[in-house]
Amino acid sequence: MPITTGHIRDTLDNYLNAHPDEKQRLVPLSELLDTEADLASRKEFRGHVTAGAILADPIGRILHIRHLALNRWLLPGGHVEPEDDSLLAAAQRELTEETGITASAVSPAGHRPLHIDAHPIPANPAKDEPDHQHFDFRFLFRTSADVGELQAEEVTAASWREAYDIEDHVLRNRVLQMLR
Repeated sequence: MPITTGHIRDTLDNYLNAHPDEKQRLVPLSELLDTEADLASRKEFRGHVTAGAILADPIGRILHIRHLALNRWLLPGGHVEPEDDSLLAAAQRELTEETGITASAVSPAGHRPLHIDAHPIPANPAKDEPDHQHFDFRFLFRTSADVGELQAEEVTAASWREAYDIEDHVLRNRVLQMLR
């Protein structure tokens, strides 16, 4: 069953109950949900949800991937698909697709996102996509497995890095807190 507006709203509400100080920052997402927009569709160009994975190894390093199109080190993640039944499942699927680490080798650290990032995406004329917003629901996972076969169409490299290397300071602090 595809991800529903109700599921996105429930996940957002659960997140905001834990992080009420972020309510104002996420007003654009709440307002889009109020319109009953299909935020699971990548064709919703007012904005749509994506799912990201923060993968920690036993010593607290975080897996980063080198994104082919953006030529930047990022955390694994991407668009939700019709077969995803939750944002957590989408994050785990993206993690497996991009890194080759099987779903059975990772465990979620909880069912609530550790962070929700809202960021602009520039227009992509090659895909006939205007500029739009991504609302990235990021979940923490743990593993003792190493990287498998990378998704060559999207990922050029993978690297275990210190949590201090996470660019977003809010996410970095939450990851460090969870790893204590």
